[in-house]
Amino acid sequence: MIGGHVNRQSYTVKWLILGTLIGISAGLGAVVFYEALVLATHIFLGILVGYKVPTPAGEGNFTGSIHYLRPWALPLVVAGGGLISGLLVFTWAPEAEGHGTDAAIDAVHHRPRGIRIRAVIIKVLASAATIGSGGSGGREGPTAQISAGFGSLLARTFNLSPEDGSLAVSVGIGSGIGAIFSAPLGGAVLSADIVYSDDFNYAALLPGFVASTVAYVIFGEFENFKPLFSLPHAYVFDSPIQLLWFSILGIVAGLVGVLYPKVFYAAVSLSHHLHISPKLKPAIGGLLVGLMGLALPEMLGTGYGWIQKGFDARLLDLPIIIVIALPLARIVATSLSIGSGGSGGVFGPGMVIGAFTGMAVWRILSPIAPGMTHDAAPFMVVGMMASFGSSARAPLAVMLMVAQMTGSISIIAPALLAVGIATFIVKHFDVSIYKAQLHNSSESTIGKNNTP
Repeated sequence: MIGGHVNRQSYTVKWLILGTLIGISAGLGAVVFYEALVLATHIFLGILVGYKVPTPAGEGNFTGSIHYLRPWALPLVVAGGGLISGLLVFTWAPEAEGHGTDAAIDAVHHRPRGIRIRAVIIKVLASAATIGSGGSGGREGPTAQISAGFGSLLARTFNLSPEDGSLAVSVGIGSGIGAIFSAPLGGAVLSADIVYSDDFNYAALLPGFVASTVAYVIFGEFENFKPLFSLPHAYVFDSPIQLLWFSILGIVAGLVGVLYPKVFYAAVSLSHHLHISPKLKPAIGGLLVGLMGLALPEMLGTGYGWIQKGFDARLLDLPIIIVIALPLARIVATSLSIGSGGSGGVFGPGMVIGAFTGMAVWRILSPIAPGMTHDAAPFMVVGMMASFGSSARAPLAVMLMVAQMTGSISIIAPALLAVGIATFIVKHFDVSIYKAQLHNSSESTIGKNNTP
């Protein structure tokens, strides 16, 4: 009855209602998962390992521990988190394996009514165990699956058409990610940008604006309205020669944007060929990540606190060989954590990989390049935009999202050049971290038959 009433409304009224409902679920889902992850991190890494994780400025800017109180426990704890995740996922909801955003994108194109609420609940618990124990993953994947799952529930409950159901799930993805990153504009554009690799779903924009705004307000009311990161000072473009250095960053970021999905899906393929129970595979991946974390704590968890340390010039004492190795090591750690069947997003690690890539390029160029920026922060910001924007095949949305996350809209001019170059490179190799993306809307089956 309610569904029929909603479906009879004009486009504007219908999507004001649906967008608001999706936004409420996205905001509350982001709060629930954020708090679950904070609790899991405190228990696994704080109590069991004796390690205090650094946090970004928007979450307290805590510098973190220098050493592990019980280093021998770290590999066991990360493996234990992977084991918990594997048992949860492969016992009750196998579709919650890996990064939730790809599953949500697949639902947009093929089964907008098909996301089970059980899978959403398992995704939250499994991802909190994986990332909270130190596995390399992002918190946006679980949040996207929560809000996309609610969009799918709306499609079933209100008997939405296949086209509207697809749109509801797409808007759920963007508003959930926008909420957890406190970046509503980026989240709204992501709703339209992330489902295709070479196209843009304009129909998702207006509903995305509504849902992302509501989700942002709810998440901010429970947590805070601050940007996730802060920069030491605002970037000012005052030297045209910097475009050359940002172009070099774009080339490097594009190559990293190709490498990330290739290594990740190689790990997925390898995991699928291992003749052991899938419930145990995330534990093996976690054990290896824990061993990596003994030497490189930057590999653990979301890694957002380490980005903040880079912005604040607190990583300048790292040997340059370590700085160069960080983005590559993070790619490996994420592939082991999530590619083995663990649960978590690949969006967040992509941001960390991009930030480390920008920091590495800056460290190499700064002694020899005239007109170089005084600190690494601008290169880290553009690295985040170019590296992950290209590998996700969503350059516009990621660029806007990072600008909001860092409060650095003034950096858009050089970022456009770097992101464009990186995206051309990734497009040439035709890869994406999201395999469920279609190239364009003509490939979608939604609306071409009667299967919702």
